[in-house]
This record gives sequence, C-alpha cells and structure tokens, in this order.
Amino acid sequence: MSNDPRQYPDLHDHIARLDAEGLLVRVKRAIDKDSELHPLVRWQFRGGIEEPDRKAFLFEHVVNGKGRRYDIPVVVGALAANRRIYSLGIGCKLEDIRERWDHAKNHPVEPVVVEEGPVHEVVEDTVEGLPVPISTPGWDNAPYVSAGHYITRDPDTGSYNVGNYRAQIKAPKRVGCNISLELGQGAYLHWQKYKERGEPMPAALAIGGPPCLSYVAVQKLPYDMDEYWAAGGLVQAPFRLARGKTIDLLVPADGEIVIEGLISTAELEPEAPFGESHGHVNPKEYNLFMDVTAVTRRRDAILMSIISQVTPSESGMIKKVAYEPLYLDHIRNQVGVRSVVRVALHEPLTSLQKLTVVQFRNPTPVDVWRALMAAVVFRPAMSKIVVAVDEDIDPEDPDAVWWAMGYRSRPQRDVQIFHGTDVGHGPRHDERGAAEDAAVMWDATLKEPFPPISLPKREFMEHARDIWEELGLPALRPKQPWFGYSLGDWNAELDVEAELAVRGDYWQTGEKIASQRRSTDEIPMNTSFYGPPG
Repeated sequence: MSNDPRQYPDLHDHIARLDAEGLLVRVKRAIDKDSELHPLVRWQFRGGIEEPDRKAFLFEHVVNGKGRRYDIPVVVGALAANRRIYSLGIGCKLEDIRERWDHAKNHPVEPVVVEEGPVHEVVEDTVEGLPVPISTPGWDNAPYVSAGHYITRDPDTGSYNVGNYRAQIKAPKRVGCNISLELGQGAYLHWQKYKERGEPMPAALAIGGPPCLSYVAVQKLPYDMDEYWAAGGLVQAPFRLARGKTIDLLVPADGEIVIEGLISTAELEPEAPFGESHGHVNPKEYNLFMDVTAVTRRRDAILMSIISQVTPSESGMIKKVAYEPLYLDHIRNQVGVRSVVRVALHEPLTSLQKLTVVQFRNPTPVDVWRALMAAVVFRPAMSKIVVAVDEDIDPEDPDAVWWAMGYRSRPQRDVQIFHGTDVGHGPRHDERGAAEDAAVMWDATLKEPFPPISLPKREFMEHARDIWEELGLPALRPKQPWFGYSLGDWNAELDVEAELAVRGDYWQTGEKIASQRRSTDEIPMNTSFYGPPG
C-alpha cells in the first residue's frame, strides 16, 4: 500500500480548467434528466454548431420525470465535445495528441495502490440516488449509464480490462452490461473464463473519474495491455488505485462513482432498446447483468454522461482522436507503408465505422493497395469503405474525397472488393445471423499529371483575404483547397501567359496565338495544343 499523491487531473480539476477556458456552460435552472438533459446538449451536435464552438454542460439542479431532485450534478461533453476539451483532459497541446498516444502505448506506467481514495468517502447499497439521464428520450426504455467503464480482471493473468459499455438501470440493485461482442471486447473474454469456472464475474462500473481513464476505456487497445497501465502512460504518471469495498478488484481511487457487483455467468436477461452510435436504435436483446453489492462515491461526486447515438457526438470525437493515430501507426510502422501521412475516420452519421480515408504523399501503386488492405485488416469490424487520396485532398472533407473519387480514379481499374470482414457495429436487421461482410477499397490518388486546381494562385487569395479583413467582413474559415496549385500538367510558357494576363498585357498572348492557327482540315477541334501530357 502507498500514499502516493495524485499527479494528474481528476474530473473536478478538469471541469475547473474548462470553466477557466470558457469551455463550460453552467446550467443552474432545474433540468429533467429523463426528458430534457440530453436533448439540450444534443442541439450543439445537430444544430449546425461547428466542432471548435461546442462546449461541456454542467447541470447543477437535476430532477427526474417525477420531480425528484438529486444532490449529484451531471456533466455532459466534458471529455470530448471538441478536440480542445480532449487535449486539456490529457494535458497536452492539440497537435501533440497523436504523439501522446504513441507514448502511452509504447511506455505504459505501472499503477500504484493507495490505502484510501476519495471514491470511498460515501458507501451506499443501491443506485437509486444516481441521476443517470435517459440518452434518447422516446426510444430508450430506461436510463443508461453512457460513461460507464466496466472494470474486470483476467482470472488467469490478473490483467485488468477497463471498457466503456452501456449499463441499463434496471433495479435499485441491478444494472445491465452490454459488451458488444462484434467489437471483440476484453471483458467478454474474462466472462468466458469465469463461465468455464462456474463462477460469477466480479466487476466494477466506474462512472466518470480522471479523464485519462475514460480516454483509455473507449480505446481499442491490445487484449494484453492493461488499461490502468495505459492510463498512466497517457498522463505520464502512476494511476492511483484502491481496493474495492465488496469485491476483490482494484478501482480508481480518484473516481467519482463506482458500482461494485457480480455479473452472472449462468443467466442472461433482456436489455435495450437503446439509441446506438451507429445512428439507429438497438432492439431488445439478451445481455449480461450485474447484481450490485455496493455503490461508492465522493461526497461531492459529479455524474459523467456522454452524448452518443447519431454522430457527430462526444462519443465519436473521444474515439476519433485516438483511433486515427493507432491506424496510422499500424500502417506506417507495422506494415511499413511510409508514404501514408494521415488516416481519417469519417464521423458524421457513419460513427467512424464505415468510411476510412488514407492520405498519401507520393505513393507507389503497391503502397496504395498495401495500405488499404492493412486498414481493412487492422479493424475488420470497421473500415467498410476505404479510400486512398493524395496529400492535397482534405480527408476530413467528404466533398473533397468525392471530388478525388470522381476525377482521379476509374472504377474498373481502381476499385477492389475485400471479402471476409466482420459485420461490425451496426443496426440489427433481417440478416441477424450474418457473420461476414466485405470492404470496398478505392484508389482515388493521381496516376498521371493533372491540370492545376482552378482557383486563384496563393498570393492572390492571400492578398484578397487582407482586403476582406480590412473591410470587416465575417471571419473566414478556409476550406481546402482555397488556392490553386499545379498537379503536373502545366509548363513555363503557360505561367508567362498568366503573368501577362494579371498585368493587363494579355494582348501579347492574343497576338502569339493568332500566329499558331491551324486549318480545320488539318486538326480536329479540342485537340491539345501540347499533345499528350508528359
């Protein structure tokens, strides 16, 4: 046992920082957690508010549909309403998130067990006092813990898994547990081992706590990587743990709320409907449940909730900023395709699951196909449509990606179908027993020189922006491409003609081209003056 002090922000520190940075909305009026809370925050994701302008919401006066008032506030959006909030949660600059995750994965830090922690200041025996919101009013059949990190331990190795799985509030001493088998969750492997032993599985459901734990809980880390160690790697300090009160598990000492209990390995019971991140309501299914043995919390606990369901959402952003570096690391460093410079997972509506864009710098054809296949295989339940683009195409802009697919590829040459992928996370439909899907790989990179992008050259656009700002016009948010550039099919003579044009000397060009006339009997219309490119 140790009394090591905490060296990373807990949730209270993080909320104070968001408040100081102008990234927190404090709601002091009464808000019904069952019908008003999530719909209110949802508007910043479905109301046209740009990602940098989204904020966290702290609800200080929470009631339920029957008018009951709770003494625990609820915070939503405090983990990843935008990238800036996420970066503050792990204590690094926006541009350093990828590097921080690379470090965490390669340099995990051993946790430390302390004698006591704030999470054990209050010990109760039911979940009745927890103001868990209803995420999708009108569809969900109960409140569901959306920021719930189920903590389980491999009975053979002792390694911990911390995974973010939804938990239906079913009874004062019973909650659900949906592990999402299609995503290959570590907790399910633990459950199988306990089932073989004929024993219930000890588990703890941590609701909120230090942001670093939430960030690793939603991440898809290798099965043999202990998330407690990864959390320490993310903040570069030992993560503090305390022994559970009623179960033989280590729990976050600086957590907000922890529900302890035993998950049955002998029985399943119905769970859901619940609005899911793939954009549809998940129907009622047989899933795990946990009998509650204790609820521990801080005296000043704050209940964390995550906006999920239809993306964009907080759930999408919290995964996106960490998944993308893992994809890039896999393709560049494990597979060895060094021409890949970025991987973008499309979030709006597709929830990162179905469209992956891989950006290249001067790739060979072999590079492209190796990278596309590597992306598909890396997450067989994701990356259903994988598109390769050049460095000048913004992989976050679907319009730019469609532009590249439409003009830089020929489907009969540049599209392949990859069979044998997993169905993955998606709405249940008539083919519930389907175990196989396929992926489309599309090479939308340049294969030959192209004419320039038909926008004014950079110097003209930059000068015009100075005038725009001088006139006090609305703030600009440049969208790539915002200036024209060459793609190879251009030459010095054409540059000279363009320079003459902006100086007002285009008559000289007119005289020159008059001397280059050809007979209509000699040359067809629309024939290139310079002949084939190259």
